[in-house]
Amino acid sequence: MDFYDEVLREGVLALGAALFIGNALALYRRRSDARRTTAGRTGSFASESDLAQAPVARSVTYMLIGLVVAIWALASIISH
Repeated sequence: MDFYDEVLREGVLALGAALFIGNALALYRRRSDARRTTAGRTGSFASESDLAQAPVARSVTYMLIGLVVAIWALASIISH
């Protein structure tokens, strides 16, 4: 296994872990997002297309995809 294979595997592991953790945090913050939305949005980045809360089904699906990718990458790193 050469250097580039190792870096690619580690990058895929990091991507899967980031997908899992990012969506887990979005689900964790759902309640505070709902309270902030009812109080009114402020800030320069808020727009009409922003979601008030993270959709549960989509977030859980992305968490599962991230978990599978991270486990697969970790298994590839360990097996070589």
